[in-house]
Amino acid sequence: MRNVALTGAVLAALALMPQAASAQEIKPGQAENMVLLPKFLGIAVFDQAHKGAEEAAAELKNPTKLQFLGPTPENSVAGQIEIVTNATTQGVNAIMISNNAGDQIGPAVKAAHDKGITVVSWDSPIPSSEGEDVFVAQVDFKETGKVMADMALKILGDAGGKFAVLSASPDAANQNAWIAAMKDALKDAKYSKLDLVETVYGNDQSELSYNQAVALVDKHPDLKLIMAPTTVGIAAAAKAMQDEKLCDKVKVSGLGLPAEMVAYTMNGCAPAFALWSFVDLGYLSYYTAYALATHAIKPEEGAKFHAGRMGDYTITKDPTRAKGLRILMGPFSVYDKSNVEAAAK
Repeated sequence: MRNVALTGAVLAALALMPQAASAQEIKPGQAENMVLLPKFLGIAVFDQAHKGAEEAAAELKNPTKLQFLGPTPENSVAGQIEIVTNATTQGVNAIMISNNAGDQIGPAVKAAHDKGITVVSWDSPIPSSEGEDVFVAQVDFKETGKVMADMALKILGDAGGKFAVLSASPDAANQNAWIAAMKDALKDAKYSKLDLVETVYGNDQSELSYNQAVALVDKHPDLKLIMAPTTVGIAAAAKAMQDEKLCDKVKVSGLGLPAEMVAYTMNGCAPAFALWSFVDLGYLSYYTAYALATHAIKPEEGAKFHAGRMGDYTITKDPTRAKGLRILMGPFSVYDKSNVEAAAK
């Protein structure tokens, strides 16, 4: 009888223990006025994110058309702030922003959030997280830095050598975090022969990025690699090295689109590069914003929801920022001659 009593007590205790929350299914068909705000318009990866968001909108049967709004590259910071500010008076329920304004966007985002607007950042977060409900991270930012360090090591080999970074905007939180993570990775002894000599910015403009790549080679005659964690920058740098007939001397790597990089990879200018699916990123960002705007989930650690074809996701603390929440998408894909042609189709 004692064993039976103990078993009953154990069962009673188990019944009182908190059970793991199941992923929340999201109710489709609710009308939410949603804005997808990229860093600026005219960039292929942001068009892909728009495609993914439209796919999610169709699945969720939102009767309100998704707005795809963005500034020009030359006016990105002020333009993003203006779009967020205007949203507070235009009946917008949710804003999905790839932040290119650092913490300068904070006051506008906070004002929107205070008006009851859901704010989801994607691709590039708000560093302070002020006014932001959650950040949809494409990959772990520390992993991005290590992937770039590993690609540099693979390309330069045991001999190592000098390399430079061609980034996007000085205010782009994602770019800055990736570069910082790469610098941390480079402290490991196995990267000791890699010498990062300079970081320059092309503001995600093709012509400026091209000119910056040429200037790097002129300034550093013994440069062996340009690492560009930006799809615009990597393509521009590869074209610059090809035009200057320097592909045998200076290699290019970073984050790029297979369709834009296939020729440069096959001819040896860019032996390896990496990226994730921006279609999936747009899709997941829309599902997240819709779930929050419709109150299917709350913006809090541990909240779980089902994001259509991509499966279940959980909101966690963002380990890369002092404050803020994160949803981690992943994974990375690294491209080289063995797989870039198939990925480019």
